[in-house]
Amino acid sequence: MRRLWLWALVLGGLLCATATAAELPRSYPHSAVLDGAAAYRLRWGRRGSVLAFRLEVRTRGYVGFGLSASGGMASADIVVGGVERGQPYLQDYFTDENRVLKKDPQQDYHLEYAMENSTHTILAFSRELHTCDTNDKSITESTVRVIWAYHHKDMGEAGQNYHGSNRGTKSLRLLNPEKEEVLFASLPYFDLTNKDVPVPDKDTTYWCQMFKIPVQHEKHHVTKVEPLIQKGHENLVHHILLYQCSSNLNDSVLDYGHECYHPNMPDSFLTCETVIFAWAIGGEGFTYPPHVGLSIGTAADPLFVLMEVHYDNPSYTEGLVDNSGLRLIYTPVLRKYDAGVIEAGLWVSLFHNIPPGMPEFVSEGHCTLECLEEALGAERPAGIHVFAVLLHAHLAGRAIRMRHFHNGEEQKLLAYDDEFDFNFQEFQYLKEERTIVPGDNLITECHYSTVDRIRMTWGGLSTRNEMCLSYLLYYPRINLTRCASIPDIMEQLQFIGVKEIYRPVRQVKTWPFIIKSPKQYKNLSFMDAMNKFKWTRSEGVSYNELVLKLPVNVRCSKTDNAEWSIQGMTALPPEIERPYRTEPVICSSSSCLHCSLFLTVLFVVHVTASAIGNIGPFV
Repeated sequence: MRRLWLWALVLGGLLCATATAAELPRSYPHSAVLDGAAAYRLRWGRRGSVLAFRLEVRTRGYVGFGLSASGGMASADIVVGGVERGQPYLQDYFTDENRVLKKDPQQDYHLEYAMENSTHTILAFSRELHTCDTNDKSITESTVRVIWAYHHKDMGEAGQNYHGSNRGTKSLRLLNPEKEEVLFASLPYFDLTNKDVPVPDKDTTYWCQMFKIPVQHEKHHVTKVEPLIQKGHENLVHHILLYQCSSNLNDSVLDYGHECYHPNMPDSFLTCETVIFAWAIGGEGFTYPPHVGLSIGTAADPLFVLMEVHYDNPSYTEGLVDNSGLRLIYTPVLRKYDAGVIEAGLWVSLFHNIPPGMPEFVSEGHCTLECLEEALGAERPAGIHVFAVLLHAHLAGRAIRMRHFHNGEEQKLLAYDDEFDFNFQEFQYLKEERTIVPGDNLITECHYSTVDRIRMTWGGLSTRNEMCLSYLLYYPRINLTRCASIPDIMEQLQFIGVKEIYRPVRQVKTWPFIIKSPKQYKNLSFMDAMNKFKWTRSEGVSYNELVLKLPVNVRCSKTDNAEWSIQGMTALPPEIERPYRTEPVICSSSSCLHCSLFLTVLFVVHVTASAIGNIGPFV
């Protein structure tokens, strides 16, 4: 047996043992493979105000890991480590805006142990969520773009060895609450997948396919939903929505797919308004909490469902054929509550628009007090309990917040993502369930940047259009599927100087009207006039201030295309504090970390492959 090196530096007088394979899930409950070759695995877990990391990488050279606002090397917070000739090293670095790597004078990443065998290097280290270092990136509940790299040589062998192609980026949510482990291996499931859908060579396609739930006549609960994305189509399939359709349909609607929102689509598609599940690009499977499930099998549950798949094909690639969809895992062991979904935010329409050249523009979609008062008052006066939220926008989106107000007083944010990544959208599990009661209202607040655009950005279905939506998973299920708003359009027109409009008898492409006066806009559509207006940054700021105060048209929908009586009514947005006042961040300096860090042992082991086997596998 080869020689075993064991080196330990005692920070206190206490010993702690290395994590065994059995202990890993407890110490690092989250994990992700960061590269396509499965050579770089990240494990992590929260310990109070500290986040612990464990890197398992197929190399005997250096390993790099970092946090980046853009997903690139510029202005990144980086740590580099390894084991060289039996000795550990771990250094805290940062890069400037020109991507120059510099040693951080305040070392905030702290090595816990390191191991190396004939093929792999393991590094375990930790860092405070919020340091007092301007070169570090705070770790919050928002999306985090982690960057990674490795090299077959150590840092000291030839200076800063360039990692070449052994690098990449991945968006993660490092502070997502831990999910209770549930074994699904023995549970039944069914798949809802498209069959050889020809994806057109155009920018955006919404494809709809009707399915029949195979579980009938007896109540069951869906406990987990997994995406089944065809290999190689991870960037083609942007999102999947599953709608409940009218129970009066028959099997003749099955086995037939068509483009959604198309003039020739089947009438049966129009009966599908209630969202029962949503998945978006970058997201993984969703597991319902132990006390909640998606009910199937009863008369009140979905029998016919419509699966809407959004294909994003900006390169107009020809000949694509897709077979993606969803897997629903279910159980006959019933849970206490049935889950429901509410779509909240801005109704997708041209009434939602964003001027060009704006580094910051805010749109708000209102789930109004009036809608919640009526629906909750009739169905659930005690309120509903939200346990997860999916925040949704498109390419111009930069940040999204779900603001919650109770009797006019703002509560803690229901959900937020201040580092929104269009390519990574998944349900956020709430740390604590939030109760929504009559008298509450919700605002989906979306922040956009259009600095690289020269024309208006419109609310719409394409990824080049925009959306501002939140999908709330809650229990117990009530008859409320959509709680949204549309801003008033007339004052938008007045802002650019429109005086008169009229609706032609035969509308073709001038929806919803054409302009009569003044002369510079005569016979133009709403879209043409807004694009013709000479937008400056100051005009954009003034326009933003205006639209945030406009009256809104209330959208308040039930299942089966029914509506609550408040639907279509006009309401004033509540008076709220803008911008949102974020909670103060309490940071901990590196020296404070050393003061408060529980007495532990920092140790590094350089072991053979056989010795590593005693600790457990790490790939």
